[in-house]
Parts: sequence; structure tokens; C-alpha cells
Amino acid sequence: MPEKALLEKRTGIIFDYDNIYGEGKVTSADIKAISADIKKAAQALEKMRATGEIKGHLSKDGLPEKVLFSQLPYIEKGNINSPETIEELAAFGESKRYNTQAVISLGIGGSYLGNKVLFDIGCGEFWNQSASIRKGWPKIYFSGNNLDSNSVQALLQQILSEADAASGKYRVLLLVISKSGSTLETMACFMYFWDAFQACPDKIEVEVVAVTDPAEGEAQTLLHRMASEHGWRMFRVPDGVGGRFSVFSDVGLVTAAVAGIDIKEFLKGARDMDKACQSPNPFDNMALLNAALKFIAAEKYGRDIEVFMPYADSMKSLAEWYIQLLAESLGKEKDRSGNVVHYGRTPIVAVGTTDMHAQTQQHQEGKLDKIVQFVKVENWEKDPLIPDSFPEEKTLSDMSGAGFGQAMNAALYSNARALSLNGRMNATFILPKLSIYHAGALMYMLCLSVAYEGELADVDAFDQPGVEAYKKILKTQLK
Repeated sequence: MPEKALLEKRTGIIFDYDNIYGEGKVTSADIKAISADIKKAAQALEKMRATGEIKGHLSKDGLPEKVLFSQLPYIEKGNINSPETIEELAAFGESKRYNTQAVISLGIGGSYLGNKVLFDIGCGEFWNQSASIRKGWPKIYFSGNNLDSNSVQALLQQILSEADAASGKYRVLLLVISKSGSTLETMACFMYFWDAFQACPDKIEVEVVAVTDPAEGEAQTLLHRMASEHGWRMFRVPDGVGGRFSVFSDVGLVTAAVAGIDIKEFLKGARDMDKACQSPNPFDNMALLNAALKFIAAEKYGRDIEVFMPYADSMKSLAEWYIQLLAESLGKEKDRSGNVVHYGRTPIVAVGTTDMHAQTQQHQEGKLDKIVQFVKVENWEKDPLIPDSFPEEKTLSDMSGAGFGQAMNAALYSNARALSLNGRMNATFILPKLSIYHAGALMYMLCLSVAYEGELADVDAFDQPGVEAYKKILKTQLK
């Protein structure tokens, strides 16, 4: 184990902070200087867990709103995720096995990014191409996360060609995820596919499931009303859970369920991490320590860019999910007292080893404004050896004998060491293996971490007022 590393014993995840904490980096004196703020942050999240209350938090309508994401890992009666709702999700997913050929998950932001992480880690790149991998589960496609005309047309042609090759009717599930039902990208793509599939009833049978706000009466949303009128099945976008935290709710779990992903195991990882991150001592609380180190590095040392760099192709979407989490949670113009602070750290996606050949020159020698946050998989389930195909070529022969994962981790170590020797702060999250359980644990820890950092910066980590500005303008452009 590295000199400075925090091991979370329940999950096995390690936070190696050796290259961000110590002489010439964030120091123990720096931690001590904000110890009162760290204590307050811990108390704030303790209160949030107990009551759902966060100081000064308001909904986008300006009304007091509870923050309930910390409830999500706990499958308990009366909770958002109850035994009944989880069993309903699992049964719904199982009902699509063997009788639904394709699912198009339509959503954007928090209704897409977390779902893509679960798919990439739980299913893999070649899921749609391999019936033997799917074992009867449907193909999973994602749309509604952009307005790219080429993408929607290409996906439509793909589905139509699959339908043409099918022996009977091709069953497609349109999974529409939108709290309001007025999200431009999601609803535009939904209507495009709906119309196209309605035009060919002889070869495509289409089913619609809406994941939306469950409110009824005067508070009923457009999508809820449409689902009621058309008889579409509904799941919930829960109140008190912002989109970037919603992967632990129906929003993320319903897509996972139709792909046969173990949603209970995902939530268990989150639950175990939550139980481990309740100490007010940052050196016993991975999420709080991560928040404190990154906050100090940004505010005192000017390292306000975070390069999030997992060493696995299937975790690129994890980095993309984290981009929204960090950017929307902490990029705030004003603090809770109304002072203009323009707080926030800029997140950047990188993937090892790919971006060692694209971005590392900047990380190693560019401005001293970055922290590189690595994510490492310690043990790969399958780790083929690099063969000695050309023993007469010494350069190639010297590469042989190592596993691909072993070589990947050697590259990560080399990158981290080189950065550290040049005064470049970095840290590493180490997963024992790449699994849906460890995805749940890591993602939940990152959610807690931005919540803690919001308290340290005295900004509301659970609103996103800046997003509303462009939405108001956009609505006028489409009339």
C-alpha cells in the first residue's frame, strides 16, 4: 500500500493521495487551517442524511426543497427505493428478456450519463453485437442526448434493418426519461422514433415507458399526462434528487434492469460507501478527504482544473458522468450569502493510456493549474498476456509476457510518478476489480465528495441556476 492511502475496508476501494498531500503539496497545516469548516461540512451532511435539509437550498421555483439523494442506497420501506420498487424494477427488466429485441433509452444529462456508465461497466462495448453475451436480454441504444440529425437517422436505419432481418415482429421499447416531458433533445428524438415506428406496424411493435415526475393533479407534468392518456407504464423521477445524483433511482436503475444488471449490487456498493463516509475526521472518510484536498488545492494553490482519468475504456463514460456532477454542483456565481464568488473547478475527461499520448504533455509541463485524478483497476477478471510473436525483434520481445492490465497499471504508475516529480498534483482511486458493485461505491463517494466541497465553499451543491439562462433563450428560438 502506498505511503499515504486511505483504504475503505467495506468496499476495498483505496484512495492513494500520496501525490497531493505532503511537503510541497497540500499540507497537514492546510488541513488544520480549515478544520472548523471541515467539521461544519461533516455536520451539514449528517443533518442532510437525517432530515434531507441543506442550508439555504431552494428548488428552481424558489421554494424550500429537501435533498434526498443520501436516502437512495437504502432499500427500506418508506424510502424512495423500497423493497417493493426494487422488486418492481427487477420484474420489469426480467419481463423484457427474450421478448424485447431493442431498448432505446432516451434522456440527457442526469437521465443519460449515469445510465451509460452502468451499461458500459455492466454490459460492455460489444453487447449489441453478441447474442451470446446478451443471453436473451435486449440490445440497448442511447438517444435523446443530442440533436444530431446524423445520429438519429443512423439509429433509425439500424433498427429498421434489424427489423427487416427478424423472423417476426421486432419489439422495440422506447424508454423516455424526463422529469417534465418538455426536454427538447429527449422529446424531439422520442417523437422522431415514435412516428417512424408507427409508420411500419407490420414489422415493428413499439412499447413506451415513461420515467417522469409522479405528481398528479395541478402539478402533473406533460410526460406524466401523456403516459396516463396513452396507457404507457411509468417509473419515477423522484423529488429531492437532482439529475446528476439520480443514477441511484429509477432514472438509472430502469435502464440497468432491462439489461439484466444487478441493481441491488449497485446500490449495495453505494450503501457500503455511505456507511464508511460518516466520520468527521477526513482521514477516516474518503469523500470528505477528497473534498478537502481538492478544495485546498484549488483555493490556495490554484489547481482548479481536475483531469479525471480512468485507466479503462469502459470507464470513459464514468469520467463524462463526473463532468456533470462536478460542473453543475460546484460551478456557482454566488455563495449562500449572495456574495459573488465565481466558485468552481473545471473538470476534463481523459482516458489512460490513450490520453497519455494526447494530453500528458500539457499535464506534465503546462500551467500549474491541474490535478490529475486517476482511476485504477487493481485486478482484471481476464488479463491476456502480450505474446512474444517476434522474438527476433528485441524491442517487441521485451514487451511480451506481461498482462495487458499489468502493462496498463505500469503506465499509470509511470504517469503519476513523472507528474509528481515535476510538482504536478495527482491522486488515484484504486478499485479491487471492475464491477457494478465498485461502480456504485465509487460513484456514490464522488456524489458525497461534491456535497462536502459545496459546504467547504459555502455554495449550494444541489441547484443549477445557470442552466436556466440558456433554456429561456432557447425556447424563444423554436417558436
